[in-house]
Amino acid sequence: MSIALSELATGQDIGSSTLEISRADLVRYAGASGDFNPIHWNERFARSVDLPGVIAHGMFTMGAAVQLVTDWIGDPGAVIDYQTRFTRPVPVEDIDGKAGAVVEVTGVIGALDADNSTARVDLTVTFNGQKVLVKAQAVVRIW
Repeated sequence: MSIALSELATGQDIGSSTLEISRADLVRYAGASGDFNPIHWNERFARSVDLPGVIAHGMFTMGAAVQLVTDWIGDPGAVIDYQTRFTRPVPVEDIDGKAGAVVEVTGVIGALDADNSTARVDLTVTFNGQKVLVKAQAVVRIW
C-alpha cells in the first residue's frame, strides 16, 4: 500500500486492532527479551508485591500496540520514532490456551509535517476501558 502525505489529514483514523494476550505470549516474550521478572509469569509472586496478578511486560504492550501503525504504513522501517508513557498494568489471567487479557488499540493522525515528509500517529491503548499507555505516538516517514 502506498500512502501519500497529501492524502492525509490531522484527525484521520488509521484503524484499530484488538490484542489478545495469553500467559504463553508472556513466556515467549520473556524468552525473546530476556526479561524473566516473576511478575510476568508467577501469580503468587506478583500478588506478593501488591499487583493484581501476573501482568504483561510494558515493552510487550508497547511493541504490540505499534503493530497497528506498521500494518497501516506497510513498512516497519518507516517508523522513525515511537514513544509512550506507561500508566497502568495489564493483568493477564491464566486461561488455558486462551487470551487472559484483551487490549484495544486505535490510531489517528495527530500531526503532519510536509517539510520532513512525516506523519505523527497518536495511539489510544486501553484495557477494560482504561488507558494503559498515554502519549503513545509514532512518527512515520511517508515516502
